[in-house]
Amino acid sequence: GMPIIVRGVMKPIPTLYKPLASVDIDTKEAFQASIERSDSCAVPAAGVVAESVVAWELADALVEQFGKDRMELLKQNIMQHNNYAKEF
Repeated sequence: GMPIIVRGVMKPIPTLYKPLASVDIDTKEAFQASIERSDSCAVPAAGVVAESVVAWELADALVEQFGKDRMELLKQNIMQHNNYAKEF
């Protein structure tokens, strides 16, 4: 069939250049929040997760379409479908 095209977006990682005043919940003492770095990129990691999710959904669609009793039956049904599709 046709190629599967997936487009994804993600929001930037939150950053904190100037520490904000905060309070420790356990001790009730005031402190400065830590500075968060902004030079890291999470897109490659998100790509790995997205690829896994797409693979799972494709496998789920195949199982739903062609049966889920046994792997041999699934393969047989896919082969029959491919042979049928070649006739067109």
